[in-house]
Amino acid sequence: MNLYRVTAYIRPHKLEEVKTAAAGLGITGMTFSDARGCGSSPEQSASIGGHEILVSLPIRSKLEIAVEEELLEPLIAAITQSARTGENGDGKIFVEELSDVVRIRTGEQGPAAV
Repeated sequence: MNLYRVTAYIRPHKLEEVKTAAAGLGITGMTFSDARGCGSSPEQSASIGGHEILVSLPIRSKLEIAVEEELLEPLIAAITQSARTGENGDGKIFVEELSDVVRIRTGEQGPAAV
C-alpha cells in the first residue's frame, strides 16, 4: 500500500474547518505550523491604522498529514472544500509519495506506523 504526505498551505482562519474535515475522514494524526510565503497572486495591501501597507509575505497555516492511498483523494477534496473562500490566496496542496514511515516507539513500519 502506498503512503503519501499531503502538505497544505491555507488561511489561518480556515484551520479548524480543515482539521474538522480531516477528522471526519478518520484522520487523527496531523501537524500544523505557521508559515509565511507568497504564491503567484499579486501582493495585496492591508489598511492598518488608516495607512495602506503591503503584506508581501502573509502568514498561512501549514498542514502536514501522512495518509494511505485510499484516503488521498478524499483528503484533498476535504481540504479544498473546507479551505476555499474563492479569493486569491486560498492556498495550495502538495502531494508527495513516501518511501517509508517508522513509528519510533514501536519500530512499526509502513502503513501500520501512520
